[in-house]
Amino acid sequence: MNFFRTISLLEGISYLLILSVSLGFISRDYVFPLGAGHGALFILYILVSMQVSHKQGWPLLTWLLMLVASVVPFAFIPVEIFLKKKMDEQALPEPS
Repeated sequence: MNFFRTISLLEGISYLLILSVSLGFISRDYVFPLGAGHGALFILYILVSMQVSHKQGWPLLTWLLMLVASVVPFAFIPVEIFLKKKMDEQALPEPS
């Protein structure tokens, strides 16, 4: 799940960089490299999110919300909080 968290953060940040280009904060000369990087991270995010969702036994709605979060600016932050919470729950030992 750590790999998915990393991909999620990188994809979210790359999306913000793409938006920064369209808003004029970053030169348009960087559209192609940023777009190619974001595209690769987006595809990787979708593939890894499907694997993690299946492995963790999450409902389809959870996966769909993560998919929607990948196209909403700053939504990677609640996803990160959710993933951290799930990892912390897994790390706790079962009470006997």
